[in-house]
Amino acid sequence: MGLQDKYASVVSAAQSAGLSELSVQEQDGVLYITGKANSSAAKDSVWDALGAIDPSYTATDINIDVQVSGLAAGASLTVATDSTSLNIRQEPSTEAAVVGHAAHGGQVTLIEQTSGDWWKVRTADGTEGYAYSRYLRA
Repeated sequence: MGLQDKYASVVSAAQSAGLSELSVQEQDGVLYITGKANSSAAKDSVWDALGAIDPSYTATDINIDVQVSGLAAGASLTVATDSTSLNIRQEPSTEAAVVGHAAHGGQVTLIEQTSGDWWKVRTADGTEGYAYSRYLRA
């Protein structure tokens, strides 16, 4: 089974969400899905489709980079974790040191949409770092 078959529901979600500049490419054993969503909800629908296949979001054979159009630096974002706080990391990686936390349901300020996976944010106490964008809502 090819990666486009394995992740057909994620590709379909990206298409259904109406992502502009949608690109689906397989390279070196990784499926890359990139595009621009017109809302956080559209971005989340793509991530939700991946979550249905990989609930822990640990798959290494897919890379989703969906930016939210019109979401500018300074935008207020809500932390949408299940119930725990969100780790704020020094670098955009789960291997990077945790420099702070943002409470479930709390607010952070967008500094930059650095990639579809990681956004640079500032917490209410002024800590700056990278948060997994899957858990941020505009």
